[in-house]
Amino acid sequence: MPQMMPLNWLMLYSFFIIMLMIFSFVNYYSFIPYPPITKKSLSPNTLNWKW
Repeated sequence: MPQMMPLNWLMLYSFFIIMLMIFSFVNYYSFIPYPPITKKSLSPNTLNWKW
């Protein structure tokens, strides 16, 4: 029963908070940014709109 063992609830809460923080840190620092891909600009003469 929760009212008889508040310490276990506190430990469970702290465990999940710590796991959430660890998961967030791992996701944040494992991200590898790639260089931006440059798109070729199209000149107006090469656009061929077929309506």
